[in-house]
Amino acid sequence: MPATKRDYYEVLGVPKTAAPDQVKAAYRALAKKFHPDMNRDDPKAAEEKFKEISEAYEVLMDKEKRAKYDQFGHAGVDPSFGAGGFDFRRDFHHADDLQDIFGSLFGGGGGAESIFDLFMG
Repeated sequence: MPATKRDYYEVLGVPKTAAPDQVKAAYRALAKKFHPDMNRDDPKAAEEKFKEISEAYEVLMDKEKRAKYDQFGHAGVDPSFGAGGFDFRRDFHHADDLQDIFGSLFGGGGGAESIFDLFMG
């Protein structure tokens, strides 16, 4: 797998507005083309491409995963961020830093905390 993941829509060659049937059709065509058994000249490269295609399909066909991907990119669906990907409210641990930043921008005091609450819930 490449060090930097490609955009899943780009991987499947579909627009971000693609309906599930478009995603499925693109996946089937690419999976058939890049299946390792169909690429005996370079099965390792085909396997990597097939995995990339399958990963993109898995995310874009799942409504919840697709919504997270559309909002947060790969971080929204990457298992290394925990089950279900990155949840900004759950996984962001630098609240004090934001409060300091907002405090310095808006004059300190309780204002920073209330602004933080507006953004973070």
